[in-house]
Amino acid sequence: MIYSRIAGTGRYLPERILTNADLEKMVETSDEWIRTRTGIEQRHIASEDQRTSDLCVNAAKIAMEDAGVTVEDIDLIIVGTTSPDLIFPNIATIIQHKMGIPACAAFSVEAACTGFIYALSSADKFIRSGDTKCALVIGAEIITKLIDWEDRSTCVLFGDGAGAVILKPSDEPGIISTHLGADGQYKDLLYYPVGVSNNLAAAGLGDSRIMMSGNEVFKVAVKTLGAVAQEALDANGLSLDDIDWLIPHQANLRIIQATAKRLGMPMEKVIQTVQIHGNTSAASVPMALDVGIRDGRIKRGQTLLLEAFGGGFTWGSVLLKY
Repeated sequence: MIYSRIAGTGRYLPERILTNADLEKMVETSDEWIRTRTGIEQRHIASEDQRTSDLCVNAAKIAMEDAGVTVEDIDLIIVGTTSPDLIFPNIATIIQHKMGIPACAAFSVEAACTGFIYALSSADKFIRSGDTKCALVIGAEIITKLIDWEDRSTCVLFGDGAGAVILKPSDEPGIISTHLGADGQYKDLLYYPVGVSNNLAAAGLGDSRIMMSGNEVFKVAVKTLGAVAQEALDANGLSLDDIDWLIPHQANLRIIQATAKRLGMPMEKVIQTVQIHGNTSAASVPMALDVGIRDGRIKRGQTLLLEAFGGGFTWGSVLLKY
């Protein structure tokens, strides 16, 4: 039986760091208010001339070096993002061209903050089927360009970045199972009001911004993240004692803490990067994974549970042996 296994990881963050103290000068807020309600201390912000594909390329190169693969080895590219360079062509093809990767399947997935989980699950299926030998999977965002910097309820939350993994076939389980879900009835709780077929002319006029009902999103997120994590455990006959690390979407420290409490998972076993990255949407899980690996906490052979929740609402979890 063919399994897929993470062979390498990488992350890239823009150079500019925006601290809570910086935000105090921009909008009516305070460091204490932001930390208390979100746990965020700083976030990275892309420069005006940076594109999401630029972040992806940098993260991909690091992951490829970590896995010991070259551009000639890549035969599938999947990118999870809500902030692509262009409406079309899809961002995976732009990355392919920038990196000089030979012709192969390349596409993007739009599932908001769950984008990387959806992309990783898709790549897993390609490898298990035998169609793919080396997949480049990326979660990336320059979401700060969608922000209204005068809206203190949202501008303090988000940051930019990219995380990437190389997925390769293995005789032994790497990714054990994936679990995806969505429920469109919650659309109005978290959305961006501009699209190709809906009010596109408003884009760039300064009156479009991320719309979020924070309290309602919090309630559904905690309940759903707990459920999708438990779904992965139940599907494989495991308990939390079998999990070495929980790697959740880094949206808000209070959501992470509440989800861990709901599951009965000690925070000492939860990878947390929201303090230094902010909410990077589809980039948050792969970047947190890379942080945990590179600082030595996550080791080969350990069992990891990745999970995310995003606008739509969408959600998903991935249980894997690293």
